[in-house]
Amino acid sequence: MCFYSQPPTCERVREQLYALAARRRCWVELIPIGCSLTGRSISALAFGPIKGATLMVGGVHGAEWITTMLLICFAQNLVDAMACARPLSGIDARRVGRERGLIIIPVINPDGIEIALTGPEAARTYKDEVTAMIERTGTHHSRWQANARGVDLNHNFDAGWQTLRQMEIEAGITGPGPTRYGGSHPHSEPESKAVVDFIRQVRPRSLYAFHAQGEEIYYRYGENTHPAAEVMARLLGELSGYAVLDPTGTASHGGLKDWFIDTYGRPGFTFEVGRGTNPLPITDLPDIYKKLERTLITASLL
Repeated sequence: MCFYSQPPTCERVREQLYALAARRRCWVELIPIGCSLTGRSISALAFGPIKGATLMVGGVHGAEWITTMLLICFAQNLVDAMACARPLSGIDARRVGRERGLIIIPVINPDGIEIALTGPEAARTYKDEVTAMIERTGTHHSRWQANARGVDLNHNFDAGWQTLRQMEIEAGITGPGPTRYGGSHPHSEPESKAVVDFIRQVRPRSLYAFHAQGEEIYYRYGENTHPAAEVMARLLGELSGYAVLDPTGTASHGGLKDWFIDTYGRPGFTFEVGRGTNPLPITDLPDIYKKLERTLITASLL
């Protein structure tokens, strides 16, 4: 079982993805899907058929970098199980590549993660703006959620965006900052646009967006919620021990899961992994992974 001993800097993530993609006999392919605001790469790791695959996305918020580690650990263990023709959590791992297809994007906000891990210097040409936002709000860089422009990517998707913008204003969020500002318009950021464009190409059959924390699963968004989504969520809740709930407040619109459901009417889910205060400590990862491994491979095959 593979666990990092250090947080997932962009360099470490890139090394892990290239190493996994090199094992092509396990039906693994590395697909570049875009770049962040400062030019850092955003890549997808695909197992088996790409069209209509299950899509798992992590690293949406900077301080929630543990979700990137979770998905890379799952990818590593899945590849190992495929290579050795052994089950993963009692399930034939090769079914993922042969029958269903799985795509993992471990991080869509590499700038935000680098800022959270190392500070404003990671924002490159946006260093001064990030420094000013941190000083203005009194937020420590380790709790940075947004991208390098101060846009919260999970408020930037085109699902109830105008409603969410009004909620942000009422909450006193009127411009860029460490968290909860949804941008000037939906998909204004290169990171959210890259993911949306990729989804439009591959048309996943289902989507799982990973955040931290709370041990909760959300599956509902508006009238296009798929009829099977609640049953799927409750099955995954039983496997993981996570509560199946509805988000509230500014978390109820503008998310990747919300846009996917609203656009395609297919099952979409948000997982809030772990418990505590973000950033969750790296020492929490083994327990989080152990709790979710069977859930992750089951979700891959639903």
